[in-house]
Amino acid sequence: MNRMDSLLLSHLSRRDFHRLAAGVAVSAASFGCAVSRPKPAAAMPLAALAPVGRQVALAGVARGAWATDTAPALRRAVLATTDFSWLSRGDTVLIKPVCNSGNDYPATTDPAALHAMVSLLRERGAGRVVVADMSGVQFVRFSKDHLSGSTRALMTKNGLLQAAEAAGAEVHAFEEAGWDGFYDEVPQSAENWRQPLLLPKILREVDHIVLMPRCSRHLLAGSTLGLKAAVGWWRHDSRLEYHHDARTFAQKTAESNTTPTLLQKQRLVVSSATKVLTTFGPDEGYVQEPETGLIIASDSVVAHDLVSLAWLLENRRMTPEDKKDGILEDPNQSPFFVSMANRVVNNFLGGWGEAFTADALDPWRLETVWDDKVLRRAFDVFGGVPPLTLVDANDVVPGTILSSLHKDTRPPV
Repeated sequence: MNRMDSLLLSHLSRRDFHRLAAGVAVSAASFGCAVSRPKPAAAMPLAALAPVGRQVALAGVARGAWATDTAPALRRAVLATTDFSWLSRGDTVLIKPVCNSGNDYPATTDPAALHAMVSLLRERGAGRVVVADMSGVQFVRFSKDHLSGSTRALMTKNGLLQAAEAAGAEVHAFEEAGWDGFYDEVPQSAENWRQPLLLPKILREVDHIVLMPRCSRHLLAGSTLGLKAAVGWWRHDSRLEYHHDARTFAQKTAESNTTPTLLQKQRLVVSSATKVLTTFGPDEGYVQEPETGLIIASDSVVAHDLVSLAWLLENRRMTPEDKKDGILEDPNQSPFFVSMANRVVNNFLGGWGEAFTADALDPWRLETVWDDKVLRRAFDVFGGVPPLTLVDANDVVPGTILSSLHKDTRPPV
């Protein structure tokens, strides 16, 4: 098995993958084109959101610094973003990290940042802090009649559970509530969704949401930042529609962030990007650790992702060339490789029939933030490109980083 196969298939049996590959090769003429699907229901109207200026606070963390240095940096970035006027004493706050796997940060959310965020919320009066997610389908298989794998176990492996509990939070894994522990909600922009999204019922119990993604490359989605983290909310039938109707994969990613619950309750998006997964993704790849890493905070997921993606691309430029090359120069740009990987995910979610009938997933080149299909759709549904103000929250971010991010996130003329 070659290096790229081992990255993609580290949790898939060789025999199953080769059976799928053989089937796809034999059926290429039938399944290489888009499969006819029912037309999506008309989108609900999304209230016009003017593209007002958005602040993104950055705090620098020196390479090799202790994890305890992350806490004051995160604190400065968050306090530069919000005064917590939305938080009343005793409120319940749900923090959604990204626990796609049991792998260490930056393949998942930074435990040091999670601990710091829980501590800050408790200090500011939160009565109950819940840390909750559901892991990727390669590790957690979930249906009405079957459950295998455990998000809680994966959180223990990557340290998120220990960090959350040490700071006084409780940990929740969505699959533990069972198949009926979800409710349906239609995104306010749902042009490319055929069915309502299935979201965990615990969202109805909480007053506020804080999203804590990571900064990483992603084989199927180009990158995985704040908008892509929404997948972790969904029951697996929603994930199946997402991956099966792959022609609109990027568009559905952005639209899913317009569910009424997220629009009403999500207050902050905070990433620790002191380390960046710059190749392959989402679970494996090259870890670039810049001389000065960043904490990125905003009250807008679109503004956050503009800066986080620019930071990912900056770190890709810093990645040694010999670390970028594999059997393919960039597997994330290979239509066959990406579609094959997506068919594997469809198999996990719905079986071989869903794998073979899934739409081809066409990757997109990611050289600038304006190439990203997810962000482009997000601009459509959130009212345009937000003019950004970048703030150095702890006077540690080098001017070269600020100027580069400023340049990269300004719309081309």
